[in-house]
Amino acid sequence: MLLSSSWMASPSRPNYALVSDITRTPSLSSRRIKDLSWFVDSNIIPCYSFPSLLKMAQQLQRKNQTLHCSASLHSNATLPRKDELPVHGVSEKVIGVLGGGQLGRMLCQAASKLAIKIAILDPLVNCPASSLAYYHMVGNFDDSTTVQKFAKRCDVLTVEIEHVDVATLEILEQQGIDCQPRASTIRIIQDKYLQKVHFSQHGIPLPEFMQIDDLEGAKKAGDLFGYPLMIKSRRLAYDGRGNAVAKSAEELSSAIFALGGFERGLYVEKWAPFVKELSVVIARCRDNSMSCYPVVETIHKENICHIVKAPASVSWEIKNLATDVAYKAVSSLEGAGIFAVELFLTEDGQILLNEVAPRPHNSGHHTIESCKTSQFEQHLRAVLGLPLGDPSMITPAVIMYNILGEEEGEPGFIANQLMQRALSISGAFVHWYNKPEMRKQRKMGHITIVGRSMSAVENLLSLTLDEASEKPAVEPRVGIIMGSDSDFPVMRDAAKVLDTFGVPYEIKIVSAHRTPHWMFSYASSAQERGIQIIIAGAGGAAHLPGMVASLTPLPVIGVPVRASTLDGIDSLLSIVQMPRGVPVATVAINNATNAGLLVVRMLGVADVDLLSRMSQFQEDTKKNVLSKAEKLEKDGWDLH
Repeated sequence: MLLSSSWMASPSRPNYALVSDITRTPSLSSRRIKDLSWFVDSNIIPCYSFPSLLKMAQQLQRKNQTLHCSASLHSNATLPRKDELPVHGVSEKVIGVLGGGQLGRMLCQAASKLAIKIAILDPLVNCPASSLAYYHMVGNFDDSTTVQKFAKRCDVLTVEIEHVDVATLEILEQQGIDCQPRASTIRIIQDKYLQKVHFSQHGIPLPEFMQIDDLEGAKKAGDLFGYPLMIKSRRLAYDGRGNAVAKSAEELSSAIFALGGFERGLYVEKWAPFVKELSVVIARCRDNSMSCYPVVETIHKENICHIVKAPASVSWEIKNLATDVAYKAVSSLEGAGIFAVELFLTEDGQILLNEVAPRPHNSGHHTIESCKTSQFEQHLRAVLGLPLGDPSMITPAVIMYNILGEEEGEPGFIANQLMQRALSISGAFVHWYNKPEMRKQRKMGHITIVGRSMSAVENLLSLTLDEASEKPAVEPRVGIIMGSDSDFPVMRDAAKVLDTFGVPYEIKIVSAHRTPHWMFSYASSAQERGIQIIIAGAGGAAHLPGMVASLTPLPVIGVPVRASTLDGIDSLLSIVQMPRGVPVATVAINNATNAGLLVVRMLGVADVDLLSRMSQFQEDTKKNVLSKAEKLEKDGWDLH
């Protein structure tokens, strides 16, 4: 049928029609048809111009398919009443994103939660973000004319990739277009050498660097900085591209050739003897307020991010230092949004800035499941000027694993097997970017695993990667230790309590005097292994609880064990009389039962199930006492 010329349109209502065949009619304009949502079977097809719609209908006709609109609106449709008020959501603004890759896709996913409209500009018709975007303009984000046309349809312009036409962004800003972050920031960041110059001028610690224009300059840099020498492209360097290492002067030529030669624009950095690579994701709002995510550790293979661990296993002092450097770096830039600051931790405890990304970043993907506000939602909040969300973690530990493109075999086979295993693991979350083409080392998706300790999530990752020979046993939350097996008859009462409440534990013999090295190893590694509380029983001199408490940040509960002399008083006093700064909780002599119950209450602070079971335990205890009292009232005392 022909599209009727009598269908109605109003500014506040979309236009609908039922179409089985389409013929150009005077009443059907490109302006009016752009608001229609068409679908074939269950596949929604956005259509923004009459020619594309006509072409689509002709293709479907050849396939004996029909093209339908999402609803039907007849000519008797009513206009909105005067007393009807528009319903306003979080924001009515359209955010335009230059780029429609995986970052754009995850921005769209975050936006859908708040009903924020995301328009994307990307050259691929089937780019990862296309199916989720409010609007997709097919075109290059480094083409000035296309970008300017796209910007006119948006209220705020942002990026998911920094390699865009920054000169056009500057023109748009002069025309009053709202670009976040600012074009000046993109200009600095997209040229890594200018980025280094900028941060060095702001007093931010960096590896030494210098520009090179020829082989002679590269040799001078090698003489000055020594080898190995890091050689980098100034532009278009990301995901392992644009970096090369020369281990000696003889390797300079091959490294430079691998980067495309000096015409690409190269510079060198002095090799940073780092022990860990860290990253700090910071959100900056329009009013320049900032919110910082926990410091994470990134593990790279072949210059590509492989694994992200959060929180980073570094000291509080290092975390503060890393955060301070990140804050200072972001403060020197202009504009709102998410900024990822990549850092080196050196052998001597220095924090050196590697580079900054002015957009959501691979090191922040874990925040979708592990933090109160994901980096993607935070970016949307920041560029719109909405209140920033809470970036704190809601899980003790998380690990993110990048699924990379495979080199050989059936495309996606290994990735599919990986995801199938992950889907069967509690605490694992699979993200597939739906890229149209798989290439070697290309980021195709990621897996996030959350848990209550880094040891636990690492074990689950090994299981996902099929590296573990068998499913890991339940990880203990409590360590029960004692100086001798003679203490076991007392300490097993704590184990019985934990069994009753379903709290996993381990029992070890650890002597402060006979096995001091083992005691040191056990106490210093307990937190990393997932232990949350330690119950330490000791008799006589009873040094074990205090010594363990001095070696771990975990809470330690001391159980004085009655020995053959002094009736356990010596043990009690030894545990109680700890010096300031080394606290040990203490229960009555031989009362390991109370130690177990205290553990359950402490864990219950962050475990609703345990807290509920403890409440039930107290209720049962009360009923038991009342039952005995009732029996006494009824039967009286039996004095014989």
